[in-house]
Amino acid sequence: MASPHLDGEKTLDPPEGFTVLQEGKARILQRENDVFYNKAQVVNRDLSLSVMRQFQRVRAREHEADKRMPKNKRGKGQMCATPRDSPILPHLMSPEEIEEMFKTQLMHEGDEEGAGAGTGGGGEASAGAKVGTDAGARTATGDGDGGEVGAERHVVREKPPLRPLRILEGMAASGLRAIRYARELDGVGCVVANDLDPTAIEAIKRNKTFNAGHSSDAAARMEKVVCAGTDVRMLMMQHEKMFDAVDLDPYGTPSTLLDGAVQAVADGGLLLITATDMAVLCGNNGEVCWTKYGSYPLRAKYCHEQALRILLASIDAAAGRYKRHIVPVLSVSVDFYIRCFVRVYTSAKDAKLAPTKVSYCYQCVGCDTYAMQPVGRTATKGGSTKFQPGRGPAVPQNCPNCGWVLNMGGPFWSDPIHDQAWVSETKKEVEENKSTYPGYDKIHALLTTVEEELPDCPLHYEIHSMSQCLKATPPPMALFRSAVINAGYRVSPAHCNPLAVKTDAPSEVLWDILRCWVKEHPVKPQKDKTPGSVILGKEPTVVANWTRVNGAFTKAQRDGVTRFPNNPEENWGPKMRAGRPMPGSGSGGDEVKHGATKKQRTQ
Repeated sequence: MASPHLDGEKTLDPPEGFTVLQEGKARILQRENDVFYNKAQVVNRDLSLSVMRQFQRVRAREHEADKRMPKNKRGKGQMCATPRDSPILPHLMSPEEIEEMFKTQLMHEGDEEGAGAGTGGGGEASAGAKVGTDAGARTATGDGDGGEVGAERHVVREKPPLRPLRILEGMAASGLRAIRYARELDGVGCVVANDLDPTAIEAIKRNKTFNAGHSSDAAARMEKVVCAGTDVRMLMMQHEKMFDAVDLDPYGTPSTLLDGAVQAVADGGLLLITATDMAVLCGNNGEVCWTKYGSYPLRAKYCHEQALRILLASIDAAAGRYKRHIVPVLSVSVDFYIRCFVRVYTSAKDAKLAPTKVSYCYQCVGCDTYAMQPVGRTATKGGSTKFQPGRGPAVPQNCPNCGWVLNMGGPFWSDPIHDQAWVSETKKEVEENKSTYPGYDKIHALLTTVEEELPDCPLHYEIHSMSQCLKATPPPMALFRSAVINAGYRVSPAHCNPLAVKTDAPSEVLWDILRCWVKEHPVKPQKDKTPGSVILGKEPTVVANWTRVNGAFTKAQRDGVTRFPNNPEENWGPKMRAGRPMPGSGSGGDEVKHGATKKQRTQ
């Protein structure tokens, strides 16, 4: 099958035995299951491209505003962890920067003596020349430490131009994502496509060559894709703070990659991480989640948002070990995986705030009541900030609503998981360039719902689950939201569950609203004592006002925008690992059971 046609590009036939798969402007050659490819991840890749474009815009604005010098201080000379013969190093730094990085202290002293001799032994002049040279070098590379730069205010330095984007795709497989970055993003310096599997490296090189043959522009952009066949953990640790964006999309958990990832990304850079081990993150294997992420999950209806918050807390904990911290810009649960987009900054002061951004969660085993308990807090006294442990307990020994016991999970990230301004600008760009996103319908719906979320309300309730606890028919969503708003609280949907209610109202208020609903729509009395019967046995202190208000309907609902579209085709989900025989590839057309999915093995 010939490659699909793009305007101004040639149409090429694939090599024998291969088929051409096109996504956006990228084409890859696929042969059975020799290299991993999952069509369902088109949403992941489209979303990554849209966020990367927003990152480029924000990065350019920050450079123009000269907000602050980047803090990209790293080991130099004998303390440098980067191998001198690293094949990707020339693509990340200029020859002058590389030479400066590998200079030892003795070499620096030799340079000083030479400079002193050149000025006739003038100590002050040579010292001044060195200060100017060193400061200029730091400024030219964009890798200066903010503290050091501030100490040399008498030196007048010219602001360096904005460096082209340096991207690392740590587990590239076919190289589809890396090729899309190179072909569809402007202002890219290099895209390092790394994979430990030699078969994947061969596929990336083959796909580079195939894409380059379609046009001169494609050929020029393919020159920016650099192959690297090593363990991504080693690559990241050996190239400290050298990438403006690090994209990790592993098959399973990213937990073993986080330590290297937070070191590899430059100050203010973008870290993009996917996790597909949802059974672990959603509470099916709590002890495994604790060993991998340092957090204990709970079995609850908010499990997908909980998964996002566990991953964010784990990333921030890894960053804190290196005096760094994260700022989430977008965190989403999509289909069978979660995806987090965070910026990483270097600041020992801000890294100390980590305990104030995470909380333990108390979840009632009888009803849907939950409460958050911050791990730490800050107190300002006399102009200075003191860091103190969180105050508690946040709940009594038993649930205040139903009297059942509570389980404790966490710590979870309890700060906002999105930057609403980022989300709005990203959504606007996606709408303006609809044709460039193959998965437009899904990512637009996702960004629309995320834009409507309350950013400061961690986790959420589910109206059907709460009604089930009472053995009652759930009220219409718009009616329930109206009652919450009329009670004086805020309410919004959640992107990871169409039945979710995200609100700042206490759980007691929500149960009071449902008590009022049950009074108007009676339920059959329960013979045994249940959480629902205990809740209904109490009189409501808040009387529900069912008057419909505009805020009960989101803007997307009012405009008729789809928020939760159906999957475009059957079996839209995870695929088996690369290298395993595909079903139907056996001799005589018989299905190969080894490597097939559970559904395929049982058919």
